[in-house]
Amino acid sequence: MVGKKNIVFGFLFLASTAALGPLMVLKYDDWGVANAEKQQVVGKLQALRAGDYEEDPETLEDLTAKQLAVANAEAIVSMNKVGAYEFGIDFIKGGPHAHGNLEALLNIVVGVVLCFIAAPLMLKQAVSWMFIVGTLMHSGLLYLERVFMQEWATVWLNTAIGPGLILLGLVLMGAMAFKGFKGEWVQD
Repeated sequence: MVGKKNIVFGFLFLASTAALGPLMVLKYDDWGVANAEKQQVVGKLQALRAGDYEEDPETLEDLTAKQLAVANAEAIVSMNKVGAYEFGIDFIKGGPHAHGNLEALLNIVVGVVLCFIAAPLMLKQAVSWMFIVGTLMHSGLLYLERVFMQEWATVWLNTAIGPGLILLGLVLMGAMAFKGFKGEWVQD
C-alpha cells in the first residue's frame, strides 16, 4: 500500500507542528508582560501630553526636557519590545505552524487517495515521495529555521524545491484521480 507512508508521516508531522501551539502560548505570556509595561509607560507619556505642554508655555516650564525625553524613550523601547514579541510569535505562526499543519494534512489526504487510485505503482510511489520530500524541504526547513534558529536552512528554503514538489504532486494527483480514481480500495 503506497499511501500508508504518507498517512503515517502526515500524522507524525502534524503532531510536531501542532505542538508549536503551546510554544506560541508561552510566547504570548511574555508578550502580555511586555504589553502591560508598554501600556504603563505610554500612559505616562499620554498624561504628560494631556497637559498640552506644546501649546501652554507655563505647562512646558513645569516639565523639563529631560522628563519628556525619558518618557518618550521609555515608550519607544516598550513598544519595540512588544513588537519583538509579536514578531517572534508571527514568525512561528506564519511559517512552520501554518504550513506544517497544512502539508501534514495534505500528506494524510494524499495517502488515503492513493489507496483508491489505479495507476502504475512507480507513478504512485513518485507522487507519494514528492509530498513527503516536499513537506520536509518546505515546512520542515521552516521548522528548523524559525524554531531551532538554524540559519543554514534558509539557503535551501530559497530554492523553492519543497513547494515545487508539492505543487507538482498536486497536479499529478489531479491527473491520476481523473484517470484512475475507482472509489474502492485498489491493491498495489
